[in-house]
This record gives sequence, C-alpha cells and structure tokens, in this order.
Amino acid sequence: MFDHQSIARCDRVAVVDELAGLSATDAVAALGRAEVSPLELIDVAEARIGEVEPLVNALPTTCFDRARDRARRIIETPPEDLPPWHLRGLPIAVKDLVAVSGVRTTLGSRVHRDEIPAASDVMVDTLEASGALVVAKSNVPEFGAGSHTFNDVFGATRNPWDTGRSAGGSSGGAAAALATGEVWLADGSDLGGSLRNPASFCGVVGLRPRPGRVARGPVPDPWDTLSVRGPMGRTVADAALMLDAMAGAHPADPLSLPRPDEPFHAAAVRPTPPRRVGFTANLAGITPVDPEVAAICRQAVDRMGGRGVDVEEASIDLTGAARIFHVLRAVLFATEHEEALAHRDVVKPEVVWNVEAGLSLTGTEIADARLQRRRLVDRAGDFFDEYDLLACPAAILAPFPIEWRWPAEVAGHRFETYIDWLLACSAISLTSCPALSVPCGLTAGELPVGLQLVAPPGEEHKLISAAAWWEADAGLADLVPRDPAEA
Repeated sequence: MFDHQSIARCDRVAVVDELAGLSATDAVAALGRAEVSPLELIDVAEARIGEVEPLVNALPTTCFDRARDRARRIIETPPEDLPPWHLRGLPIAVKDLVAVSGVRTTLGSRVHRDEIPAASDVMVDTLEASGALVVAKSNVPEFGAGSHTFNDVFGATRNPWDTGRSAGGSSGGAAAALATGEVWLADGSDLGGSLRNPASFCGVVGLRPRPGRVARGPVPDPWDTLSVRGPMGRTVADAALMLDAMAGAHPADPLSLPRPDEPFHAAAVRPTPPRRVGFTANLAGITPVDPEVAAICRQAVDRMGGRGVDVEEASIDLTGAARIFHVLRAVLFATEHEEALAHRDVVKPEVVWNVEAGLSLTGTEIADARLQRRRLVDRAGDFFDEYDLLACPAAILAPFPIEWRWPAEVAGHRFETYIDWLLACSAISLTSCPALSVPCGLTAGELPVGLQLVAPPGEEHKLISAAAWWEADAGLADLVPRDPAEA
C-alpha cells in the first residue's frame, strides 16, 4: 500500500504513476478487494495533481481534507452494506459550475470568485452517497459559456497533448485532469457539446445522457432539457461506471428518472457491435469540418464497416438546428445569467451578448423555436427507425491555439458568434438523444480526434455497448493518462 511518509522518493513516484494510471474500473475493483484504501488514492491524486497542475491548470481548487474526512466514513462502512454502483472511495473532480458544500465554487467568474456554498448540488450529493470523494474542482470558462476553458479567476486550462492548445470546454478542466491522471473520474455538463468537445480534444470519453438521467438542482429552470449533466472517463467503461453512480431520481429535479434495473457498466463489459450505422462528416451539410478531422472520422467508420457493420452515408435531418439552438440557448442564458448584465464590466462579452440575445426575443420567436425543435425530434425518430447509431465528428477541428477565444474560421467558413462552430454537437443536443465522444485517431500533429456516436432517446445501454466495442477494436484507450507535453 502507498505510504507517502515511509516509501522512498523513487518508489513513491513509481507507485503514484502506477495507481494514477489505473482505469476507474480497476481502481474501484482494487478498493473493493482492499488492495488499496481511499486514503491512499487521495494521496496519489494529491501527488499527481501537485506534479502536473503547473503545466495544465485543470484543477485550480482542491479539497483534500474534506475528502479524507469522508474517506474515513467509507472505510468504517461494512462492504456488504454498499450498493453495487458504489465507488468505494474513488477520488473524483467536480466541475466548478457545480456547488460542493464548503468548497470554493466560482463559476469561473470574478462575480462569484469568493463564494463558498453551504450545501451541495443534488448531483454531488448523489455521487458522494455513491462513494465518490471530491478532491478538486475542475476549471471552466466563465459561466460555462464556450468550448474553450479560460477565465479571469484561474486562467486557461492547457491541453495535455500540446500545452500550447485548448483543452476544449466547458468541461475542459475535467477532460485535461483525466488525460493527465490527476483523478480517475470527473463530471461534466453539456449544453452545446461541453462533455463531448473537450473529450475529443483531450483523448478521453465524455457521455451526454438523456435529459433527466442525472438529477441536478437547484437550477433556475428545472424543466430545461438542453443542458444535462454526465460522466467523463478515460474509457467507455469508466464513463459508464460513473453514470451508474450519478443516475437516479430526486425530488428536487422534476425531470429526473429512476435508476435503471441494469447497470450501465454492464453494457460496457458486454461490448456489442451495432447493426447499422449512419455516418455524416458534416451532419448533411449544416456545419463545416476540417478535412483532416473528417478523414479520420471516416476512416474510423470504415473500420467498423470492415468488421461487419453496415455503414451508410446518412444523417438525421437537422434542418434549422442552428437557429433553434441560438434561440433556446439564449432563453436559457437569460433565465440563468441575467445578473451578469449588472457586472458587464467584469463579465466576458460573449456572456453579455448571449443574455441580451435572450432578453430581446419575442414570444413568437421562442414558440417557433420550440415547435421547430419538436419537428426535429420527430425526424430524429425517423432516422433511428432505420439505423442503430449516428456517427459524426465530436469536434469539427483539432485542438486550436490557446490564445484564441474561439475558432473564427474552419475549412474556409467564418463563424459569426462563439457558439456557431459547435453545431456538430449542439444540433444533437436538440434531439435529446444520448451521445458520447470516443477517441478515434490522431492528427498528423499527434492531436486527438473524437468520434461522436448518437443513439435513440433513452438508449444509453445500446450506446455504451457499441462504443465499448469500437473502443476495444480501435485500441486507443491506452494513450491516456499521459504527462503534459509541448508540441
């Protein structure tokens, strides 16, 4: 067992690297066999965080003492009293948009930089009841706005594959922490791709479940179905393991669903190829895609075809998705962040724009967007009458330079706003279908690319099983964790 007081420095480094490199699935199994203790894994996380944080800035706030107090309670609980989805004292990170009691929670904003909530979010309570130990808060863009993690409180999170590039966002801190082995699991949230895009950029797995799968609260609009919470892991099985620990109904969330009878992790350990997959590099023309990224994703699905899967060029009809998403996202920002207008001198301009856009909408515009979304959901249902999965890029370009606020142009197409380049994910968000990003290849510059897989509504088990099958065939899961590197 790891004892940072008695093990020689060289041995300690080896033990930290070994334990930090375990998958979450293997780490929980080792905890269950008492081969390692929760307190020892906290020590490992603390050592690894101390080693790599100066290079990536993924976990700017830590809470090790709080985690150790909770670890002792888990150690004192008889193993037979633990439910099957229990994480048995596994250290995790929680996104800095989500309240953790007694821990600084800034939302990445100077407006909230000194806030320490007295109570945790429902999701955190659920995870901690399931044996997770929160050891750190992961970095986010201000209010989670945009898929590049930088803010005026903590600065930018750097991509472990090339520290001169973005880790994506808004769950960029979570993705970078997983890719470097600082923690074994991390939560994320996803409105327009905030689980999937950083997973693609950092070579890990981000899973957006259906609305209600993970209870949350309190939130300003508990009826919102665009923004969801979900798991991130280094493998599909790890993400499924965390989804089991997160899932379940809660009275504070009117959309929340009961925990399913079959664990999600069971689907990951029974990998099954899909029968028929529709592939589109550009979602039937609604978004540009960098040619190299498109080619890597196409090679991935061609590999599926070579393994007996029926792969066809096909897409959900996502006509009007850009306008629908603009309107409904603006409504959500006006609902959740109107306070930002009183602090426009310190809040980033993209947030101010999004809130003002929401406040300027008419009832007719909002009603039309909701109607058009309903029709889009119907067309998604038609697609899944024919296909098991949709496959497409999770991000339309490889990680971009960290100095950019957002990509202004891709493949010769210029974007008007900071959210337009995310349509490959945000259009899928409108369908309420579960989706994930799984690594599918590397660019010529050795940067990761994620393949987005989308399943019918409520079919997370099918999605996880197919993704685990693809992951095993692709053989890319062993590329993380990694030490941060410059290009």
